[in-house]
Amino acid sequence: MVIPQHVAIILDGNGRWAKKHGMPRNYGHTQGAKNVETICREAWNLGIKYLTVYAFSTENWNRPEDEVRALMKLLRNYMKNCIKTAEKNHMRVRVIGNISQLDSDIQESIHKLEESSKGQDGLNFQIAINYGSRDEMLRGMKRMLEDYKDEKFLLEDLNETKFESYLDTRDIPAPDLLIRTSGELRLSNYLLWQLAYSELYFTEVPWPDFTKKELVKAIEDYNRRDRRYGGIKEE
Repeated sequence: MVIPQHVAIILDGNGRWAKKHGMPRNYGHTQGAKNVETICREAWNLGIKYLTVYAFSTENWNRPEDEVRALMKLLRNYMKNCIKTAEKNHMRVRVIGNISQLDSDIQESIHKLEESSKGQDGLNFQIAINYGSRDEMLRGMKRMLEDYKDEKFLLEDLNETKFESYLDTRDIPAPDLLIRTSGELRLSNYLLWQLAYSELYFTEVPWPDFTKKELVKAIEDYNRRDRRYGGIKEE
């Protein structure tokens, strides 16, 4: 079985999972956060080298105030605990998204986590926080235009590789496989540039119930795809 080098996941269904179990939505988010560590470990054991998860989108600020507040509290605790988790599991952790809009203590925790884990040689784990793909591309274009204005490159130097160097995911390969849990069939402004040639896999299973078995099912489905990249595959 061919193992995809990079898997991206939209962690969906925490709130609905909690409601189904007669619990508040925030309980679902807590259980979902716990499952992230489990899937990180299982992904590495399967041979996946990069795992990128959608934790908090730019649109999530529009959720009810108490839910956003609870998510930020969960994020604070997760960032602090993730330093130990990264060391234990030999993970290099990077955060993508516009972290400048987060509270200063969360930004500081993110910087500490990235700095402390940058030498690890295990799973490359990316967490998308306050991330939206359109926002990412606009921020990247602004930096690119500033560099062009400062004559750091010529117009004829601009190509896909140059543009990608201004994205949050620079130096990270594009995902081979996208998984979205909980039955929704959309990308929700996630890695739109990076997913151009990725295989998409949707499952009804909510994120807190997503196990190694479900991950293997997604990879098995990936292996049944005809990966031609726009060409004609020879028989």
